[in-house]
Amino acid sequence: MPTPQDVLEHTFGYSHFRGEQQAIIDAVCRGDDALVIMPTGGGKSLCYQIPALIRKGVGIVISPLIALMQDQVSALEEQGVQAAFLNSTLSFGAAIEIEAALAAGKLDLLYIAPERLLQQRTLDLLQQSKLALFAIDEAHCVSQWGHDFRKDYLGLSVLAELFPDIPRIALTATADFRNQQEIIARLSLENGKHFFCGFDRPNIQYRIQQKNKPKQQLLHFLKHEQFGNSGIVYCLSRKKVEDIAAWLNDQGYSALPFHAGMSAAEKKRNQDIFLREDNTIIVATIAFGMGIDKPDVRFVAHMDMPKSIEAYYQETGRAGRDGAPAVALMFYGIEDVVKLKQMTQNSEASAEFIRIEQQRLNALLGLCELTSCRRQVLLRYFDNDLPQPCGNCDNCLDPPKTWDATVAAQMALSCVFRTGQRFGAGHIIDVLRGADTEKIRQWRHNDISTYAIGADISVQQWRTVMRQLIAGGYLQVDSDGYGVLSLTETSRPLLRGEASLYCREDVARAAPAKRRVIDEIDESDRPLWQALRALRKQIADEHSVPPYVIFHDATLKEMLVVKPTSKVQMLSISGVGDKKFEKYGHAFLDIFLDYAYV
Repeated sequence: MPTPQDVLEHTFGYSHFRGEQQAIIDAVCRGDDALVIMPTGGGKSLCYQIPALIRKGVGIVISPLIALMQDQVSALEEQGVQAAFLNSTLSFGAAIEIEAALAAGKLDLLYIAPERLLQQRTLDLLQQSKLALFAIDEAHCVSQWGHDFRKDYLGLSVLAELFPDIPRIALTATADFRNQQEIIARLSLENGKHFFCGFDRPNIQYRIQQKNKPKQQLLHFLKHEQFGNSGIVYCLSRKKVEDIAAWLNDQGYSALPFHAGMSAAEKKRNQDIFLREDNTIIVATIAFGMGIDKPDVRFVAHMDMPKSIEAYYQETGRAGRDGAPAVALMFYGIEDVVKLKQMTQNSEASAEFIRIEQQRLNALLGLCELTSCRRQVLLRYFDNDLPQPCGNCDNCLDPPKTWDATVAAQMALSCVFRTGQRFGAGHIIDVLRGADTEKIRQWRHNDISTYAIGADISVQQWRTVMRQLIAGGYLQVDSDGYGVLSLTETSRPLLRGEASLYCREDVARAAPAKRRVIDEIDESDRPLWQALRALRKQIADEHSVPPYVIFHDATLKEMLVVKPTSKVQMLSISGVGDKKFEKYGHAFLDIFLDYAYV
């Protein structure tokens, strides 16, 4: 029987395990259940793939997305693993063939959607098969309090009942303490091993900006920092997705839309192009991304606020899976808060769920308004401690200036009270600045004591004050679609002068040099680099897989350093396993042999 180290080296082409990988794999190989909380790009898939290849029987991987199944199966097949998936894209005949292979013990790994797994036909088939393990990927989907709940995941509690002797490993990159406890309870993992591998993604640079002509802000970012890179742009609505994608194409970028309103064929086409082509931007709602394995996504940009810190962390985590520098950029404004609160309030969820969603949104707004290290607060939200500022977020790289906004805050709170707590931020700012509008005249707000008392403060500064009063819980936004502001109990000490408020100065600043994501390829190696990428693309097209399934960029870059001219040297490179070398290692060696004799 091979050891985990044997499989790691000869199948996957890596020389050593990372972090807790070996401890997790050893536990599952022994037959223990496990809960694994590991950041995106941390190597979660190896934690169940290697035990599935060592233990007798087939590893059943429950995955929520078709794209993830197809991606991982393609990669495993390239490494010589007998893998398959069962989902709705298969014809009846193809599905029957895979079921027969499962029954005959010819598969190492089988990926399956939860709704298909729970069909009686499937459960009967599994009970008749030799099983190595169950891996529940994206396990946060089982939590009703999570940001990405899937109803079908609730039925996975049946696994412990029907297959008590088969180890279950649940994995996710995003789950706070409450979600973790629900995952453990619903999947009966109380007696299993629990591995908390941290949430930090140090290669991702977090940057959050107030909306100020967001299209132009995005264009500046793409032109000056991300030209030629692949990335994801998230929008809150389908209409905005279409608008931003069309506009980016007009600006000369290759951009494709992706949202739930598109046909399955359109979504698959656009996703395949994004996975297989370089220099492509996907513009999407949150319908896109979970489980996408594309390692070289160099940026994730949010044109609107996500719903929570959990959603934000999950979506930004799709950048830089290869460990190379990546940027997460978000634009936000009060209008986002109003829209998201309205969406939550208008849902059919329980009052308790709505209350928790409001708390999560407020926590994200607090992250946006922060003046200290963003990564420290982000990790603290997930009960992780970062002792020192990260040095790789916008607040660390370019510390914001602050101003004492206590008096301005008192003016704003007083104005909200004196106008009857019936108006939104825009009207309150107009009153404070002494504007002459029909609405002010209609409500006779030009006669109240707070009219024009803040005329010397700019609209931009007032918007900052309003956002930070909301973020700090001094004001709450009703979810009636009008963004009505009202005072909270928290506002009393501030009104009485017993507390202070400092606001960040939202001024346009050029990106520091450290922010630029650069291509670290030496100029002398550029012809070799282009040749390696061209060969990889040619092989990928021949095998009908994305280029990174052949080799990641990190593997090609290591080749540039080693410049291998023998099989031994090639196999020493991370990501080059025995099967991959047999299939196309010689073609890559030929490039270096030709280079050596030039």
